[in-house]
Amino acid sequence: MNGWPIMEQAAELARRGEPFAVATVVWRQGPSSGQQGSRALITSSGEVHGWIGGACAEPSVIQQAREVIAEGKPRLLLLGTSDKFGDAIPAEMTVVPIACQSEGALEVFVEPVVPAPHLVVVGRSPMAHTLAGMARELGWRADLTDWTDFSSGDASARSMIVVATQGHGDEEAVEQAVAAGPAYLGLVGSRKRGAAVLGYLAERGVARRELDRVRVPAGLNLGKTSHSEIAVAILAELVQLRASGKLGQQPAPGAVTSTTGRAKEGSIRSGQSEAVAPDVGSADAIDPVCGMVVFAGPQGRQLEHDGVTYHFCSAGCRSEFESNPASYARRETPC
Repeated sequence: MNGWPIMEQAAELARRGEPFAVATVVWRQGPSSGQQGSRALITSSGEVHGWIGGACAEPSVIQQAREVIAEGKPRLLLLGTSDKFGDAIPAEMTVVPIACQSEGALEVFVEPVVPAPHLVVVGRSPMAHTLAGMARELGWRADLTDWTDFSSGDASARSMIVVATQGHGDEEAVEQAVAAGPAYLGLVGSRKRGAAVLGYLAERGVARRELDRVRVPAGLNLGKTSHSEIAVAILAELVQLRASGKLGQQPAPGAVTSTTGRAKEGSIRSGQSEAVAPDVGSADAIDPVCGMVVFAGPQGRQLEHDGVTYHFCSAGCRSEFESNPASYARRETPC
């Protein structure tokens, strides 16, 4: 799957707010199943959309893509044996040794795609309009909705929700927001009002742990402020939390109670392709014979020896291990 289908899948992932990496083959040395221009999207969970190469290349590219997503920096990979290229390898290139039996090689450019932050503002006051407008100026995806139209399906675990209904459906809006399990949930109002809203929801059966991260009042404490300045204070808090990597964590002391992100998104599908989730188990593994990164699951051609399960890139490496396990049994380590 290349060309437009990949672009459509990328747009779908971005719409859902899921970070991913784009891996593109920019050079190949045959024989290799990866062709120049082959492209794949790889999510942080290891799902693959598209095609980047066969069993030799794919596990290593997935591992590198996960690191690229986490670091937010692109990488140019050389998949092959470095002795083929000697001093010709640029210092900024990441060499990933693979002992593919085809003796092919690939250069793959892996770049991260981090979707714009998603803010949902629930309310129709001038402050709500100001907050949504300022967020859009930052390039964020900001949705403004009234509490009568808002539901938990309007947000995800990566979203930020600010309930600014100011007495018009506070309880209903917060209850729906809690069910979405967002990264941030703030309520505009006094501490007294916040305690009343959360107390009401607790009496309705909403678990206390589901309320423990709602921030009341939402925003940084800037002292006595106008309605427009309250929007500035809320946006400043969101920017601060994102920059510090604290979105989704417990609030600072003094905040009043949100969910722990219990809602889990389903697998991502498009009209033309389905995500392929490799069976990687709890971690990837190293082929003890050739040293390649392989899937730590059934795809890794498992073999148990002296109570330890080993994984192999090919039947040939597994056969080599079986013929002389003493030479390789200590070489496997978690990737």
